[in-house]
Amino acid sequence: MAQTNDGGDRFTKAHAAIFAAHAEDPTKTTINDQEMPYEVHYAQKMESYLSKRDPSASEVLKLAVCAQHFRRWEVPRSSYPMTKIGYHSWRSYLKKRQAQQVGEILKAWYSEEEVEKCRALIEKEGLKQGEEEVQVLEDVACLVFLDDQFEAFKEKHDEEKMLGILRKTWGKMSERGREMALEIPMTEEAKELVGKALKG
Repeated sequence: MAQTNDGGDRFTKAHAAIFAAHAEDPTKTTINDQEMPYEVHYAQKMESYLSKRDPSASEVLKLAVCAQHFRRWEVPRSSYPMTKIGYHSWRSYLKKRQAQQVGEILKAWYSEEEVEKCRALIEKEGLKQGEEEVQVLEDVACLVFLDDQFEAFKEKHDEEKMLGILRKTWGKMSERGREMALEIPMTEEAKELVGKALKG
């Protein structure tokens, strides 16, 4: 039976364990002249947007959000065929792998029911059925993409591809998520692309 420590201490320990893994990411990024592992930066961005999207988020949702890309660098995109099917197979495998690995960490402090809930959130189970916490997580992931990764994607893909990506991203978000997306500071070129995508 899982040990379930009382109080906020269990969250602090689980959160620290997840970030200890993020700190092992060999990919680095520089933020405000400070170099850090990319997954540390990504998880911090996810947490920042969650605090705005759902200030009263549960512990389990907070952990699922900060663990969204858990040890993703260990399974590079290039390990799967560079096709649409290959991409979806890679994403599907990652979700299950990440959920399983994070679940193993949480077992030390959380009940079986809470662990399973976190795993389901990481795998985004129930998104199409309108499950609220899954939608919040999806909103946060989309917001981080638009804020932190959109410009880099724009440099790698042509306009038609970017319009498709933007429309898919927009379609995944709730009305509140879309409102927040329109508040993200962007270059004029990026704003123009978003405008085109939203016009259809």
